[in-house]
Amino acid sequence: MNSEEEFYDAETGTGGKEKQNMKDVYIRWTVTTLPAPMFSRNDFSVWGFLKKCIGMELSKITMPIVFNEPLSFLQRITEYMEHTYLIHKACTLSDSIERMQLVAAFAISAVASQWDRTGKPFNPLLGETFELTRDEEGYRMISEQVSHHPPISAFYTESLNQDFSFHGSIYPKLKFWGKSVEAEPKGTMTLELSKHREAYTWTNPMCCVHNVILGKLWIEQYGTVEIVNHSTGDKCVLNFKPCGMFGKELHRVEGHIQDKSKKKHQVIYGKWTECVYSIEPKVYEVNKKAEKKSGGDSKKHKQVQSEQSTGGDDADEMPDVQETVTMIPGSTLLWRVAPRPPHSTQMYNFTNFAMTLNELEPGMIGVIAPTDCRLRPDIRAMENGDIDTASQEKERLEEKQRAARRERAKDEEEWSARWFQQGNNRYTGAADWIYKGGYFDRRYSDLPDIY
Repeated sequence: MNSEEEFYDAETGTGGKEKQNMKDVYIRWTVTTLPAPMFSRNDFSVWGFLKKCIGMELSKITMPIVFNEPLSFLQRITEYMEHTYLIHKACTLSDSIERMQLVAAFAISAVASQWDRTGKPFNPLLGETFELTRDEEGYRMISEQVSHHPPISAFYTESLNQDFSFHGSIYPKLKFWGKSVEAEPKGTMTLELSKHREAYTWTNPMCCVHNVILGKLWIEQYGTVEIVNHSTGDKCVLNFKPCGMFGKELHRVEGHIQDKSKKKHQVIYGKWTECVYSIEPKVYEVNKKAEKKSGGDSKKHKQVQSEQSTGGDDADEMPDVQETVTMIPGSTLLWRVAPRPPHSTQMYNFTNFAMTLNELEPGMIGVIAPTDCRLRPDIRAMENGDIDTASQEKERLEEKQRAARRERAKDEEEWSARWFQQGNNRYTGAADWIYKGGYFDRRYSDLPDIY
C-alpha cells in the first residue's frame, strides 16, 4: 500500500482487566490513504437510472455501484465515534449543564463527516457485522445488520473502563425527489454515563444531497434534534437550519439547553461543518440585536445580488459559504472539526478516521468475526479500484442473500439476529434493538456464510 504507516500492539476483548488472550492481539496500521483513488462517475448516466425512482424509497432498489463509496453503512455508523473525547470529558464534569453541552457537541460532531461525502455506503447484508476497537480512545464497538426489510442496523459501544455506553438502531429511509436524495435516519441514539447514572437520547437530523442529476453535489442537514437527559430532566434543543433562499443559514446549528423547569442556561451555536460554541443566553441575545442593527441589511443586499446572478440554472445552486463562525466574546469552544487529509477529494472525501475503517491487518484474520464487512469482496475490490470485479461481487452477494431468504421461507424459518434482540428503549419506550452481549467472547463457529 502506498502510505505512511506506523503500527503498535493492540489488545481487543479484554478491556485490560483480565489476562490477555494472545488470539485477541493484532497489529493495527494507521493508514493515511486508500489503495486506489476514486473512479470518475462522468461516463455513467445517472438520470437514465434515477428517472424511474422518483418518489420511491431507494432502500428497496438495487443501486449501481457507481453511487457507492467503499464502506458499508455499518462502518459509516462507526464514524459517530470519531470525537469520543467529548464523551470522556463529559464523564469528568460534575455539573449536568456542562455535561449536556459536551453531549450536544458530540451529537453535532457525529454528522460532520458527512460533509462532501456524496457517495452512498454499501447496504449491509443481513447478518453482516463490523467491529471497531480503539484501545487508545478507550472503547470498543460492534454493529450488526439485524433486518433486511426494512433495513435496520444496530450498534453497541462500551467504554473499556465502564465509563459510558453508546448504542442505538438506525433505519435509514432514502427518497429521490427529482434533483435531490433525502435521507431520514430513523432511530434513537442512547448515551449512558455510568458514573453520573445518566442517560441521554436523541435522533439525528435529516440529510439531503442536492444535484444528483445536474450540477455540483452538495449536502445540507436540517431539522430539530432534542437531546433529553432522562435523569435530570435537562434538555438541549438543536435546530439544524436548512439552507434557506439565499444560503444565509447553510450548515448553521443553533439551540439552547434548559433545565426541567424550562429555564434556559446556555445557547449553543456554530456550524456542523466547522465548530460549536456555547454562551450565556443574555449575552447571545444582546449580540444578535447588535448584529441586526449593524449589518443585516447590507448582508441581505449582497445575498440577493448573489441569488440573482445564478439565473435560471436547473441545478440547486450551492450557496457560497457566507463566513466562518464568528465567536461571540465570552463563548466557550465545545468542538472543532479536524482537517481532512490533503488528498481527501481523490479518496471519496473521506476523513482521516474514515480512511482507516476498512484496513484489514493480517493479524485480524481469525480474530474478527467472518461476517465482518472488512471481509466483503465487493467493498474490497472497489477500494482497490477494480470496479468491474466490485460490481460482479456485489451482484453475486445480493443473489446469495436472496437465495438464503428463499431457503428460509421454504423451511418456514425466521431470521434471528445473533448479537441483538428486538425490544424497547428503556428510556423512551420506542422500538429498539438491544445488545445481547457475547460478541467479544469470540465464539463465531455458527455464524451464517454471507460472503
